[in-house]
Amino acid sequence: MIEVLAPGPYATVQDLGRQGHAHLGVPSSGAADAASLRLANRLVGNPEGLAGIELTFGLARLRFAAGAWVALAGAPCPVGSTARDPGMGAPFWVPEGGEVRLGSPSWGLRTYLAVRGGIAVEPVLGSRSTDSLSGLGPPPLRPGTVLPVGVADGLGDIHVDLAPPRPPRPAVLRVLAGPRADWFVPGALAALCGGPYEVSQDSNRVGVRLRGPELARAKEGELPSEGMVTGAVQVPPSGQPIVFLTDHPPTGGYPVIAVLAEADLAVAAQLRPGDEVRFSALLPR
Repeated sequence: MIEVLAPGPYATVQDLGRQGHAHLGVPSSGAADAASLRLANRLVGNPEGLAGIELTFGLARLRFAAGAWVALAGAPCPVGSTARDPGMGAPFWVPEGGEVRLGSPSWGLRTYLAVRGGIAVEPVLGSRSTDSLSGLGPPPLRPGTVLPVGVADGLGDIHVDLAPPRPPRPAVLRVLAGPRADWFVPGALAALCGGPYEVSQDSNRVGVRLRGPELARAKEGELPSEGMVTGAVQVPPSGQPIVFLTDHPPTGGYPVIAVLAEADLAVAAQLRPGDEVRFSALLPR
């Protein structure tokens, strides 16, 4: 068991999401920065899809009822612990009754803690992920929350992996033209990829809200609701783009001007309020 002494600003259980239910109106959810959760799991010998803890802006304290192998990946936080040589990007042993204490990250927003055996809360529709939009899955972590840990027998070897490099600053998100690019005036996609945008404080796991050059429409009115994907860049009447993250709704009525390259979803997930971000257009094959 892991007891949450302090969850930080916002912490949830996340795996790789509940796939295959969008036609029923169920979002996929899952780790916003899936690459970092996968890495943390590999470090402790877990299958990449086991559930871990997604910490938003660190500042968490966790107590381990039994000794466990733990690893941290994602936004780099100072780590204090009763463990020997704790840190980011490498597995470390937490003894029985030991604590892991995280400070705030030096860059980025989301840090992932994996424990050997995984977080074994009850799955909902095949996933242990907390969905902040629909409310599916376990509730966000609070002081006193106790999380069961799965069985570690038969798992892979514990090893040191190559941690991903620090994202560039300012961040660059690569995009392809979206399915409703024709709803915007000529040059709107170039405008999106021209000036920088600033991440709004209203951003969350549903989407990254941006402030910057306004994207003008060529067509008035709204679309009927249609399917949305993670990474869709949707533009409401304000003209300010929103980049959908993993808790986005499965449908939406605002036009999508662009869609992020899948490899850059992790970059978007680590943007924090006040960060500067630019877009870069990918040429179609």
